[in-house]
Amino acid sequence: MARVSKSIDEIREEIIRACIALFNQKGLKFTMDDVANYCRISKKTMYVVFNDKETLFLAVVDYLFDGIKESEAEVLNDTSLSTIEKIRKILGVMPESYKELDFGKMLLIKEKYPAIYEKVEERLETGWEKTLELLERGVKEGVIRHVDISIVKIMFEASVEQFFRRDIINRDKINYHKALNQVVEIILDGIKA
Repeated sequence: MARVSKSIDEIREEIIRACIALFNQKGLKFTMDDVANYCRISKKTMYVVFNDKETLFLAVVDYLFDGIKESEAEVLNDTSLSTIEKIRKILGVMPESYKELDFGKMLLIKEKYPAIYEKVEERLETGWEKTLELLERGVKEGVIRHVDISIVKIMFEASVEQFFRRDIINRDKINYHKALNQVVEIILDGIKA
């Protein structure tokens, strides 16, 4: 029987998913060897795709945020949703596969890998164009009060960043996804017409 080879992109995604799983299990205490073993690939193959753990984590950040952007696009293109429903969903969007991600361990990344944490902050603060357009549409339709949309953006970003900067998720045993939904509810109910 012929052996089917995986493409570099398939191996890359497999490594990223392994990194997420191992991060959930062990925090930062896993090694590149652990990732290679998890994927059942050689260390040589592992290092062809990712030079080191930091490069891998940077790729994970992009992978996660790119997944969020894909989910946002689905919400934006869903013609069955009203503007306010789209706003609620887009602010709380999280692909199903990320709901098990242990966001409580983000504080560890901030301490040990500041460049990775910077990347997380950068991704949180960019890519808002479609969401801002949606909020502005909500104002025009009268389903959102006339408020400064940039302040709504800053409030939302600050709320999410605080989950990562403080140990609140671990300390209070808060589920990140539920907390995110509460932030969305508080912000939207505060600006809803």
